[in-house]
Amino acid sequence: MVTAPLLAAASSDAERHGVFTLEGFPYWIVYVAAFGIVMVRAQATYWLGRGVARGMGGTRVAHVLASPRATQVIDRIHRWGPPAVTFSFFTVGVQTVVNLAAGYLRMPFGRYLVALTFGCLVWAAIWTTVGTAVVWGAVLLFLHHPAVLAALVVLALGLTAWLLHRRRTRTDAAQPTPEEV
Repeated sequence: MVTAPLLAAASSDAERHGVFTLEGFPYWIVYVAAFGIVMVRAQATYWLGRGVARGMGGTRVAHVLASPRATQVIDRIHRWGPPAVTFSFFTVGVQTVVNLAAGYLRMPFGRYLVALTFGCLVWAAIWTTVGTAVVWGAVLLFLHHPAVLAALVVLALGLTAWLLHRRRTRTDAAQPTPEEV
């Protein structure tokens, strides 16, 4: 059977290197590398947002963002946005949008950098512990019981689709129909 050599290799690697390592590198090196990667990626996204904002000068969007109401909202974002930056790293995918928005709205870099640093520390800790354990668990589950892994993936996708459908149904029900307007 093909899985027997793979299982032996995975078991010996896990025993030799441990779950929280990468090719035998100690945990702290993997953590620092993950922290560095996410720090560079998030800042690149922030600076991309700043560049897009700069390129929007003179457009209708720029005039809307210069209105008194928009200025008040942007001031609130500058004040309360840093916690949003930090907490976005507890999610999957949201941090890209938050970092892009922080750059686009020109969040002061000092505040952004402090919030980003805490967020990256958390992200690296999550993905080098829980994330690594989940990946190794999925690999071992695939090697021992591939049908169970496939069933879990189908179940997760089905649950996600159901939750999205339920949310959309509630949103549609909350909106008034043309007859009610």
